[in-house]
Amino acid sequence: MFNNLQGLGLGIITFAIIIGVGAVILLNFTGAVATCPAGYNTGLGGWNTTLAACMNDTGSITNTSTDYGAASTNVAYLNTQLGTSGLAGWTPAIIAITVGMLFLGIFLTRGKKRI
Repeated sequence: MFNNLQGLGLGIITFAIIIGVGAVILLNFTGAVATCPAGYNTGLGGWNTTLAACMNDTGSITNTSTDYGAASTNVAYLNTQLGTSGLAGWTPAIIAITVGMLFLGIFLTRGKKRI
């Protein structure tokens, strides 16, 4: 049983790493394809990777991601789908179903033997 739980743990860790790395890559890719509006892409302005927004010379940022262009909006949507409202949101259900199946498998395969 513990061998199965070890495999489950490694699978969950791998799943978390894939989601984390994917989110970081998509966030940086958003900045690469963003087209900042007029007044936000001159001088010191442009894409601010820390804030993930377009910034102008005075330090103000744009509030909506639709200001960054269609490509940036699409990549930001993909990042949302990778996060808690998408793939990562299924993680608790996957863990619960898998652990439940492990215990059901143990009870069904033991027959009349004791563990």
